[in-house]
Amino acid sequence: MAENYIVKQAEKGTIHISEDVIAVMVSAAVSEVEGVAGFGTATTPELVELFGRKTATKGLKIRFVDDKITIDVMVNVRLGGSITDIALRVQDAVCREVESVTGMSAVVNVHVTGVAFDK
Repeated sequence: MAENYIVKQAEKGTIHISEDVIAVMVSAAVSEVEGVAGFGTATTPELVELFGRKTATKGLKIRFVDDKITIDVMVNVRLGGSITDIALRVQDAVCREVESVTGMSAVVNVHVTGVAFDK
């Protein structure tokens, strides 16, 4: 992913932001959401096709579409929480982080791919 950049034309030149930088921000935001057990992996052929083989194992896909950063995140949630509430909190946290750091709009699609059981 290091060779992929989000490119934005600015008034004084071009801005290139590595997808790896955005991935670090997303990872930090997701890790702070209560109820998330970690990143998931693609379990269906449809998700593998959407994410691609490399990014499916990382649980994250980032792309630049129509002047917005579109982020697909695969997560596992902890048993006992509301899946919808956890996914909404992931969306909010990732959007807030990416938008505040990059100044660009973000669209976040959350794919809940598994459930983690407490020991």
